[in-house]
Amino acid sequence: MKHSRAIAGTLVEALPYLQRFADQTVVIKYGGNAMVEAALKESFATDITLLKQVGINPVVVHGGGPQIGNHLAKIGKEAKFIDGMRVTDSETMDVVEMVLAGLVNKEIVGNINRAGGKAVGLSGKDGGLICARKMKIEKNAPELDVPEIIDLGHVGHVHAINTEILQLLEADRFVPVIAPIGYHKAAGESYNINADLVAGAIASALGAAKLILLTDIVGVLDDDKQLCSQLTPAASEAMIDDGTIAGGMIPKVRCCLDAVANGVAQAHIIDGRVPHALLLEIFTDEGVGTVFHTP
Repeated sequence: MKHSRAIAGTLVEALPYLQRFADQTVVIKYGGNAMVEAALKESFATDITLLKQVGINPVVVHGGGPQIGNHLAKIGKEAKFIDGMRVTDSETMDVVEMVLAGLVNKEIVGNINRAGGKAVGLSGKDGGLICARKMKIEKNAPELDVPEIIDLGHVGHVHAINTEILQLLEADRFVPVIAPIGYHKAAGESYNINADLVAGAIASALGAAKLILLTDIVGVLDDDKQLCSQLTPAASEAMIDDGTIAGGMIPKVRCCLDAVANGVAQAHIIDGRVPHALLLEIFTDEGVGTVFHTP
């Protein structure tokens, strides 16, 4: 009887969230251990299928850095990084596209379809989804009068998102699963783009109710290493300035702040190592990570 009451309580707790997010879009960046461990891959696919079934429109953007690294190693090509970004020559770009748009994307699509969903795999080249531009990094060079321009090869940033294909898929009850590869039509070039940035850009373009970044950490921690369950832009900037938010967490937080500033109602960094983390974040009062929102 107690178990039945607990189940009933959970369903009742979920009701206002089901009503609130009905017909709304939720963009999820899928990465980390959730993409590697078999049980977590299964729970993620189930979560996505359930979200669609109850009338919420999930859009999945995935990474695949470790998988790319493994395939480069197999062909004897050394991976090179500058400021955390992969240097991507033409040969490396071929591997990136094969791994992300082929192997990784289709595995995720297969997992969701096996769970009972209707997923469709895309890269940014499909339907002109992600219009990209080449990324350039400037570094101060004391011996020069102007900053040094670092060429990362086929590394890009999002210039524009064509939402038409995503809206058509959503209307037909399909789940888009997107590999973060952009295309510059005039130059005829493909570009490798950070998946967090792609997810944020798509969330902003769609006016999503939520952007959710699945990671291998519990969320943003304060000075005492305790989880910050909520953060405003001002509080986030203060934590960056004083070093509380540092290293690889900074670009993830910036991604969330940009999304909130560009029309996304809420952005989240959550722990993808927790089974069914998406459902816990969306349908429970406590959630499982850090939410960013305007005051």
